[in-house]
Amino acid sequence: MPLHVPPAPAPALRSVLAALGSPTAVREARTPALRSAQGPLSPEHPLPVHLLDRIGPGGLTPTTRLAAWRFQIRGADRAVAAADTMLTPDGWTFSHFFEGPYIASTELALRQAEAASTHYQPRLLSIPELYMLALWLHEDTEADASGGSPAPADLLVPLAPAPPGIAAHRPHRVADLLPVITTRITPGPGPLLGSPA
Repeated sequence: MPLHVPPAPAPALRSVLAALGSPTAVREARTPALRSAQGPLSPEHPLPVHLLDRIGPGGLTPTTRLAAWRFQIRGADRAVAAADTMLTPDGWTFSHFFEGPYIASTELALRQAEAASTHYQPRLLSIPELYMLALWLHEDTEADASGGSPAPADLLVPLAPAPPGIAAHRPHRVADLLPVITTRITPGPGPLLGSPA
């Protein structure tokens, strides 16, 4: 398998397992698929979620920061939801469950990446100003998953639904897609807040 999935922080995984084991947390989640799932549920495919804060001058050197660790929640035969964790002063902790089109889209993008011949470290890149989420395939498989920025040769695979004019599930080199993203983002003061779920 060419994907070198970085290990999630142990407290993040423990907090998701605790939430899955809590009838209250599952019952109160706004995820009908999670509440109606039959059989055991398990967290899989932990991915660090990086937020694109800004793009450097000339569309180069994007600045990102780690915002969450996301786990696909698998039912009997497919992912039915996802769980995000967040970093607090006490460490990584469960944030929330959610569902929607990015669940199946993430699974599809991961399957496509596993079929590639190049080895990658998978991450998610959130671009809030475009309401865009992409599978970020980082060529440095030994890199610390909590840091770094997309390198020009890294691949971004926009997840569906993608913004108009950007093809979902088509791998783009960062050097090719970054100029497109740059022209669509209106410069504004300060870092971006929020991320698509």
